Amino acid sequence: MDITHHPLADATLADLGDYPWPKGGDPGRFVGLRDRAKQILDETPYALVSGISGVVYEMCWYMRGLEQWFMDMLQQPEFCEALLDQTMKFWLDWFDAFLTEVGDLVDVIMVGDDLAGQTGPLFRPDFYRRIVKPRQKQVVQLIKSRTKAKIWYHTCGACRMYLPDLIDNGIDAINPVQISASNMDPADLKAEFGDRLTFWGGGIDAQHVLPHADPETVREHVRRNIAALMPGGGYVFNNVHNIQAGVPAENVVAMYDAAYEFGNYS
Repeated sequence: MDITHHPLADATLADLGDYPWPKGGDPGRFVGLRDRAKQILDETPYALVSGISGVVYEMCWYMRGLEQWFMDMLQQPEFCEALLDQTMKFWLDWFDAFLTEVGDLVDVIMVGDDLAGQTGPLFRPDFYRRIVKPRQKQVVQLIKSRTKAKIWYHTCGACRMYLPDLIDNGIDAINPVQISASNMDPADLKAEFGDRLTFWGGGIDAQHVLPHADPETVREHVRRNIAALMPGGGYVFNNVHNIQAGVPAENVVAMYDAAYEFGNYS
């Protein structure tokens, strides 16, 4: 999770043509995949869900460095487009091979790019809509043309303004529903988007309540969020993002106990 080297930090637009891009559709990536998928379906009661893939935007700053990438978006958008074309091609090739193997078996495909921070978008919305979104949409539409699986999209932060765009791209579920971010009240989200989106997360404030409250407060917080997000279907309970070190074990237990107590559809 910790990136220590950005291989394109000093690259120019011309350098992108000479870079040894990995082959997304390399068949070696998928050896044994179908057998493993069938084993899960045959031997467990669980849905078959991919790992997070289709990371079109974030992969660019991984390779470029976040500060440099943010400057690129303002100073040389043509470089950004060329790099995004490469990451998009990787994922188009990857999904073509992946779905050839398990497109008829998988239930949920997870894709994602973080678009927002605590108070709003991480970068200009017009850049997203002109340059990033069309490439994301191409990847999502390829997936939907090859499988009946639902499309799960991950973005942290105050992403409410982007939910119509993501729905337009073709996603079915949003994660992690960061309810402590600006303009991310669970009841408001459900009222505006509940007929079009599954909310996968949002079960508890992972920044303030889960780490610091007592178990009874955790229970009540989970109850309220479930009551807001689950009516009418379209809710998958989860904490908002990962459980961090230092969270009291009794709070984790209280969260799950409350989810089982209040969160079952009849």
